Amino acid sequence: MLVSMLVGNRLKSKFKKYSQTPLRANLSGKEIAERMLADHGITDVKVISTRGQLTDHYNPANKTVNLSEVVYGARNAAAAAVASHECGHAVQHATAYAWLTMRSKLVPVVSVSSRWMQWLLLAGIIMVNTFPQLLLFGILMFATTTLFSFITLPVEYDASNRALAWIDEKGIVTSQEHAAAKDALKWAARTYVVAAIGSLATLLYYLSIFLNRR
Repeated sequence: MLVSMLVGNRLKSKFKKYSQTPLRANLSGKEIAERMLADHGITDVKVISTRGQLTDHYNPANKTVNLSEVVYGARNAAAAAVASHECGHAVQHATAYAWLTMRSKLVPVVSVSSRWMQWLLLAGIIMVNTFPQLLLFGILMFATTTLFSFITLPVEYDASNRALAWIDEKGIVTSQEHAAAKDALKWAARTYVVAAIGSLATLLYYLSIFLNRR
């Protein structure tokens, strides 16, 4: 939890810093996203604005690149990094990137698991000596969320690599702006790494309770 907080605060700090680095190309997050989609021949994905900060995401269900208000109309290195990264997910979807396809198939399972596993784990711990199967079932549900966290890692890193390669190739950023965008995406990726490791540690904790119940 402590490491997660530190990385999260560091990410916010980096985003704030690079939000003050204007783009020489003077393109907004929306314009960058639309240009990247067009360059990859993607015409059925819309770029829309969403409320909040660091709430940016790509929704494969309705094919929308959702950019937060501080990215959608902003013209800085942080906005360029985030906008192109989310479009990287759209490119993954369009090209049937294997890791993204795998993660998408897990979404319904993870959705159900996230809803019920905490209650099964709690009840399983209380009844671990009389009905250990309940805890085991909760552990299996938790394992799907852990698996999801680790599958997310290559998806996020690949999207960042696609984004950085594109903004560099198309001259969207200068070398200094590229370094800023790369650093911002690096810290964003680290939040997923910490989440995955934390999920694995928690899974092993519950598993140790089950194995040592006697």
